[in-house]
Amino acid sequence: MREIISIHIGQAGVQLGNACWELFCLEHGIQPDGQMPSDKTIGMEDDAFNTFFSETGAGKHVPRAVMVDLEPTVIDEVRTGTYRQLFHPEQLISGKEDAANNYARGHYTIGKEIIDLTLDRIRKLADQCTGLQGFLVFHSFGGGTGAGFGALLLERLSVDYGKKSKLEFGVFPSPQVATAVVEPYNTVLACHGMIEHSDCAFLVDNEALYDICRRALDIERPTYTNLNRLVAQCISSMTASLRFDGALNVDLTEFQTNLVPYPRIHFPVVSYAPVISAEKAYHEQLSVAEITNSVFEPAMMMAKCDPRHGKYMACCLMYRGDVVPKDVNAAIATIKTKRTIQFVDWCPTGFKVGINYQPPTVVPGGDLAKVQRSVCMMSNTTAIAEVLSRMDHKFDLMYAKRAFVHWYVGEGMEEGEFSEAREDLAALEKDYEEVGAESAEGEDEEEGEEF
Repeated sequence: MREIISIHIGQAGVQLGNACWELFCLEHGIQPDGQMPSDKTIGMEDDAFNTFFSETGAGKHVPRAVMVDLEPTVIDEVRTGTYRQLFHPEQLISGKEDAANNYARGHYTIGKEIIDLTLDRIRKLADQCTGLQGFLVFHSFGGGTGAGFGALLLERLSVDYGKKSKLEFGVFPSPQVATAVVEPYNTVLACHGMIEHSDCAFLVDNEALYDICRRALDIERPTYTNLNRLVAQCISSMTASLRFDGALNVDLTEFQTNLVPYPRIHFPVVSYAPVISAEKAYHEQLSVAEITNSVFEPAMMMAKCDPRHGKYMACCLMYRGDVVPKDVNAAIATIKTKRTIQFVDWCPTGFKVGINYQPPTVVPGGDLAKVQRSVCMMSNTTAIAEVLSRMDHKFDLMYAKRAFVHWYVGEGMEEGEFSEAREDLAALEKDYEEVGAESAEGEDEEEGEEF
């Protein structure tokens, strides 16, 4: 068995979690109360869903997940919502007062009170696993709980489960829209913790997702539910190979091996296709070549960065549904001929492919059309440095005036931690720059030797 434990932190993490578990239940035919109608289980291989769900003696399926928030309202919605019977009450952990968009509160004062309880629950889940593969951590970088408590939890997981892979899905602050003034502080401080402690972090930002919903799904005013369901499809595609069988199966550790060239350079961008409404899907072919092309379009990236401004180091393409390797190879060959898609020259092949036979499931009444095949791409590109430098710039503007810093210092943080975190991110930007630029220098040296 290769189980995965999902950890949802803060409002963004929990709401993403709701979308994900709704989708996983639909994919595996599990009802909101955790029951699986008996006719389903006979046909399926019995362990397909076990990577994400554990089965109780009473035949109920419980998600291998923990939801944590420092304030109760968001988790209370889960406690009273459609899926209230799905989760074990102990898996939903909420505190009394929230982190108030303050990293220091999430990481030091308030987070400290709840961290041991959370780790205890995670350990209980881990003990039920026969071969724990790793953790998926969902959180935002801009909030107090997501950033502060998220970083704290990742640090502690590194200590307790050293070798297990930790993948994160982070909601990164957007370029134009923000829900809090201090997002840049929280983000820079959180990234500082993440660079060390997570193995791979997929960044998505709301603005990019809004644009995709508006353009591709014709939703004039997207809600968070629209966005979350879109991200849930990506997460489902990534983990599909652990849950269903296919021609080319890929597990979590394989992603890391193929996507992370150097330990610090682990911030891939995610894109997904086809994102299409039911009215349109009826009139489109959506062939393997078409959907492969569209995941490389800058407009489909789920973080606001333009891959044409950087170079790709590696791409993972996860296909699902009616896909045969021959079509995939042809589609990739076509992609390689395009001038706009550049790879660093020390990584000439650059593609990792997974193929899974289970077609994508859609939420009834949702926005996405039911399609025969889909692809999710995770690409490690130097263009993500744009996202980081944008954040750093905003951080600098505020930190130059020491604006809002007293809130953090008042919660027991030292001012030095700000500059330390900022330096770490500056170093990360530099790392990305060097990875992209290595080629030119190498050529010069070789020419020098010839003469």
